Amino acid sequence: MNTVKTLCFVVAALSSYAALAYRSLQLRRCRHDSSRRVLVVTLLLQCLTFTMGIVATVSDSFLGVPNLAVLVMHVSAVAFCVGAQIILLRWATEQREARRGARRWMVTGFVLCALLTGLFLLADGPARPASDFNTGSGHPSVLVYLLVFIGSQTVPCVTILRQFRTYARSMPRAQVRQALRLLSAAAAILFLYCVARAANVLTSACGIDIGAWQGAASVLSAAGIVVLSLGLTTPAWEGMAAGAVQWRSRYRSHRALYPLWRDLYESFPGIALEPPRSASVLHLRYRLHRRTVEIRDGRRALRPYAGPAPEGAPEGAPEGAAGAEADDEERQALAEAARIRQALHARRAGARPHDSADTGDFGHPDTVSFAAEVAWLTKVASAYRELGRSEERPTG
Repeated sequence: MNTVKTLCFVVAALSSYAALAYRSLQLRRCRHDSSRRVLVVTLLLQCLTFTMGIVATVSDSFLGVPNLAVLVMHVSAVAFCVGAQIILLRWATEQREARRGARRWMVTGFVLCALLTGLFLLADGPARPASDFNTGSGHPSVLVYLLVFIGSQTVPCVTILRQFRTYARSMPRAQVRQALRLLSAAAAILFLYCVARAANVLTSACGIDIGAWQGAASVLSAAGIVVLSLGLTTPAWEGMAAGAVQWRSRYRSHRALYPLWRDLYESFPGIALEPPRSASVLHLRYRLHRRTVEIRDGRRALRPYAGPAPEGAPEGAPEGAAGAEADDEERQALAEAARIRQALHARRAGARPHDSADTGDFGHPDTVSFAAEVAWLTKVASAYRELGRSEERPTG
């Protein structure tokens, strides 16, 4: 049982330290943001809580004082619950109301911390067996101490759950609404932890052994803290996730454009602003922009070698690519790719067509933004690659 409890404390501590590390890096860029300072302090208290939990499970004393780690863990838990309430107020209410609410919660937190310390000393905590504060005890002072601590954790959970619906509806930012949803889920899990912890303490005081069910409180606590850590950092990691999706899209587009860019560059090396470098995953936004511009310049340079647009599907096109089921944009992309390929063949052969009718650009008429142009060129490049493969296939 002690191993399960220690493991749960380790999981909670690791998630807390991960959230603290990320938010601390953000604080360095926004040192004057008071909300972020409150968040970092709250995460520090959260880390302290579960660090002390690990210490309490592996050692009977801290700084030479028996059971001191238990008291520090409980006091810091009260403090970080107060911090979480203040963060919620800052996210969901006006500045003046948030300040009033923060003062009330801070006063409540100080009173609870003083009460827990007094009850710990009244119960002669340093002289008590560690199991009294772990699994519970029938001693009245210890029982009151543990129930006060559990109550101090239950009230914030209930408050968050009650306020969630009101706050979530009034939030215009989707990221803050997602953070509130995660905080409410964490509050629900931690409320169940409080119920399980109270059951452990009361059954122990009554001399009832519930066996392995005592471990449920530790599991619920670890799960709730992991979700809470995600909720306190959700605007940050959602931004990272969105950035990762955007990076993946740019990377795929950059790779998809390569065959078309390569053939244009071989015919017109002057289109490249910089000499081609080895493949890299860095600076993809700039590199994708350069590749798009260079393809556009290469296509302009091909105008003297481009004949009139072919009628229907080009010879050698993949089966069904220009069929009745293909939409207009796919047919346009395929025709565009065929014109580029024919123009490149003419360029390599050194023969300009006498009936060149290409006085405009190859661009799609609806590419009104850079993203739309990249999407269009990606379709052209894909069709261009398929045409090249079909030309390489044996016909006999």
